[in-house]
Amino acid sequence: MKHMFKLNIAIVFLFFISIGLKGQTIPKEELIFLTSEWKGERFDDGRPRIPDGLLERAKKIGIDDAWTVLNNEGYTNQFEGNWKMIHDDVPVVGRALTAMYMPSRPDVETNIKARGHAEGRKGNTNSWPIDMLTQGDVYVADGFGKIDAGTLMGATLATSIFSKSGNGVVFNGSARDLETVKELQGFNAFVRDFHPSFLEEMVTMGLNVPIRMGAAIVLPGDLVIAKQEGVLFVPAHLAEQVVATAEFVALKDVFGFEMIKTKKYTTGEIDSQWTDKIKNDFIAWLKGKPELGKMTREELDKVLSKRTW
Repeated sequence: MKHMFKLNIAIVFLFFISIGLKGQTIPKEELIFLTSEWKGERFDDGRPRIPDGLLERAKKIGIDDAWTVLNNEGYTNQFEGNWKMIHDDVPVVGRALTAMYMPSRPDVETNIKARGHAEGRKGNTNSWPIDMLTQGDVYVADGFGKIDAGTLMGATLATSIFSKSGNGVVFNGSARDLETVKELQGFNAFVRDFHPSFLEEMVTMGLNVPIRMGAAIVLPGDLVIAKQEGVLFVPAHLAEQVVATAEFVALKDVFGFEMIKTKKYTTGEIDSQWTDKIKNDFIAWLKGKPELGKMTREELDKVLSKRTW
């Protein structure tokens, strides 16, 4: 039995070596498997790469409308509220780069740091996710809700995060140096609280792995939409649908208000399934307001085919 146990341990060890497990990161093949619905471009590590243009569009949509689309598709565990923010009016929108933290244990932390440093990672483990950030990323970390000594970021790390990603953070944990971080124009943080303590007794147990943020599940590459209402994590393969539908809902409201005021259509007609006449009138109306965006009849039909509002 003892020999069999040693053999099993050896097999497990060789398995992880063969799939290329590196310093707490998920194997590329596993990440592709978990996000297999995504058919677009990926980063070298397998993380879905939602296009920059779609990220820009996502900044302008309402989180309520986006939540409704996800809910109607059966994705009911993608929202988490009850955050404290640096700024109430600075949304954080981008691709999730995830990190999972756990309470530290000396033997585990020693081994993790030794392996990470051998692979070229620098400093303490809480700096490792930051080193991986690219423009458009949102650093999303599960710090298991720790506040005192759970400060995953202070002024120095916030500056590094913003310089690398051009974006903010979402932490199920805390941050420090609030007054100084406030001076970073365009930066925002969604955290459980702020605290003057330094980070202690925490270790990074996962980089770019699936994590839980309160009631929500987050996968690397998810579209993060963080606004005053809370944070929505949109699966990458649904990002285009969510953004396009939310954009249309906002346009539909403006169009509907005008049509009702001019008595061209009734409230019932606007709020029911649209006839071809209404669709054509909408396209013509939108062409006359280029500042609101563009939409073809084909795109309109595609959005309306999934209409549940």
